[in-house]
Amino acid sequence: MRSVALKMLMGDRAKYFGIILGVTFASLLITQQSAIFAGLMTRTYGAITDTGLADVWVMDPKVQFIDDIKPLQDTAVLRVRGIEGVAWAMPLYKGLLKARLANGTFQTCNVLGLDDATLIGGPPEMTEGTLEDLRRADGVIVDAAGAAGKLAKPPSTPDGKPVPLHVGDALELNDHRAIVVGLCRVSRTFQSQPVVYTTYSRATLFAPRERKLLSFVLVKAKPGQSIAELCDRIRISTGLAAYTKAQFTQLTIQYFMKYTGIPINFGIAVMLGFLVGTAIAGQTFYNFTLENLRLFGTLKAMGATNGVLLRMILLQAIVVGSIGYGLGIGGASLFGYVFRNTEVAFRLPWQLLVFTAASVTLICLVSAAISIRRVMRLEPAIVFKT
Repeated sequence: MRSVALKMLMGDRAKYFGIILGVTFASLLITQQSAIFAGLMTRTYGAITDTGLADVWVMDPKVQFIDDIKPLQDTAVLRVRGIEGVAWAMPLYKGLLKARLANGTFQTCNVLGLDDATLIGGPPEMTEGTLEDLRRADGVIVDAAGAAGKLAKPPSTPDGKPVPLHVGDALELNDHRAIVVGLCRVSRTFQSQPVVYTTYSRATLFAPRERKLLSFVLVKAKPGQSIAELCDRIRISTGLAAYTKAQFTQLTIQYFMKYTGIPINFGIAVMLGFLVGTAIAGQTFYNFTLENLRLFGTLKAMGATNGVLLRMILLQAIVVGSIGYGLGIGGASLFGYVFRNTEVAFRLPWQLLVFTAASVTLICLVSAAISIRRVMRLEPAIVFKT
């Protein structure tokens, strides 16, 4: 019966490809939009994942996400260092400063100031130069994407391409001279702004004068120390908020999920893909079943039970669902690969593949259910009607 079911399915090529097209479109749209959503959410906490050594982030209790900076007094570092279980505690400056480009325009940059002595909190990967070069006078490290994009120098000819920043080039940060001593590769920011690293003392010099400039305190726990207990100890002793990397990441994601329209917008697109896929696949599959009612009636007259017919229809749904799922995932993966070096946020974790598979399975089950009801009520005598 399996071979009969497949021959029935593939016999009408137009409807066969129509069902596959509907499932493919649904799979592609669900995967693509969900992957872009996941990519955007990843960018919101990129600065946290790029800072690899710290176990705990200490900040003002009112901070809601990574870019919601509420400065602390510099003495907070010393207070945290004196807490039992802390191996080291280092300051981190994070702020938005304007860079003046060679053509006179301004570009907002994410500036991170690292502890002068240890340079803890630096970029995860250097492409040119070394992290120690930050100790040179006026030294800054710029992310490679920003150096080749928004911070690039104007073209030398009217029709030429912008010239990327190179090691040794100079730029102005908040009217202060800075020399590029290295290039790095970091996670793109939510607003795709260039990322600039420098020392803490130099960052506070670049920044507008304020009474408090310390953004975060990065903390490393001693070996064997429970991270959760250390966070509680820091909160009780200092009155400041203390989060593990996972907790701070979750806090940032929750803010964007709750206070922005991103989830709703992408949720509508995903639901649209599901509904359109269900409508196309369901309608086409139902029309296919109607045209084959006589064949199903013949099989019933020959002794096929409703259970056999049910398995035949489910097999047909599984075949078109598997093909459509594979084509949709492949199309979404190709989209992500083509736009991998652009501003498009795209992230395709395995959980998303499972989510799409569940959605496609539901589409196929709904489509099959529409047809199954008609076949179950079918009378074998239909084959004798003219």
